[in-house]
Amino acid sequence: MKFLKTLDSKFFHDEIPSKPMGKYAHFITIRVTESYPLFQTDGELNKARVSAGIEDKTHISRLAMFKRKQSTPERLTGRELLRNYKIGDWEKCDYNVDFSKTTPDCILYGFAIGDSGSEKSKVVVDTAYSITPFDDSHQNFTLNAPYESGTMSRQGEVTSRINSQDHILPQTFFPSIVTLKDPTETGFLYVFNNILRTRHYGAQTTRTGRVRNELIGVIFADGEIVSNLRWTQKIYDLMSASSQINPPDPLNEDDVLTNANRAISQLMDEECISHRDFLGESFDGLLAEVKSISSDESKLQQMLTQANSESTAYAQKYILKSSEKGKKGKKAAAAAE
Repeated sequence: MKFLKTLDSKFFHDEIPSKPMGKYAHFITIRVTESYPLFQTDGELNKARVSAGIEDKTHISRLAMFKRKQSTPERLTGRELLRNYKIGDWEKCDYNVDFSKTTPDCILYGFAIGDSGSEKSKVVVDTAYSITPFDDSHQNFTLNAPYESGTMSRQGEVTSRINSQDHILPQTFFPSIVTLKDPTETGFLYVFNNILRTRHYGAQTTRTGRVRNELIGVIFADGEIVSNLRWTQKIYDLMSASSQINPPDPLNEDDVLTNANRAISQLMDEECISHRDFLGESFDGLLAEVKSISSDESKLQQMLTQANSESTAYAQKYILKSSEKGKKGKKAAAAAE
């Protein structure tokens, strides 16, 4: 069943191939913080010392959103939908514990289960960096845990449950390109829908970490495109030249989206690969069509069901059979001993 009328079928495979076939779908995304998320390792916010821009060689520290901070919440969104509509082997799948090896999540985002098999992720996500410097993008907060009365003392004793933590400020922007290798149409829609739906990233996701994903385009190519860092640096150069970066004021979202489009277009003009860009007005129709599918329960279930059929067929052909051969080989080796 074909879902998209705005895209040519040449961008997609009819079935998931077992080997790299040179088709790439790049989701061009701006991640916008809407609360005070935490992207941290060992208790500190992740950051990197890099050049401010491509033209501006000044060294600055930028907040870093590591790849797993992005891909894990998005794949969990997809897994949640599969369980909600009871599609595929959803009962067996337990993230980081036991994978079914057959669902769209397992096949597209990959898995590893020791000697029981593995599948390399077809969704490629790299570290994203804040446009603004670290010093202008975070704030330290004092945290406490009061007693039932709402105070920090009981019977004359003051609790020591007071701590401080750096948080990322709202309206901090992280340009991020999510790449899907060798997509089928439903695999493309599955990943697209996960990006659109995911709302929380980072630590303590039940209480903070609100992030909105603004997709500004999709680029189909026969290879990988520019890195998140270079795209971020190009946006910084354009905004700096227009005097649109004025710390400590947050960036204007309209300015960011406009310059993000300009930056990716200019960078793609420098690429040496074949590509078809859906940016600006050419992307609006595609985005509207994808949203019409994801917001219609019947169409969404049809899409998820077809995606699961494709991933199960792939698993039966390339994963489960090889696993059985491996098990038989081990038994034969053990018997020979």
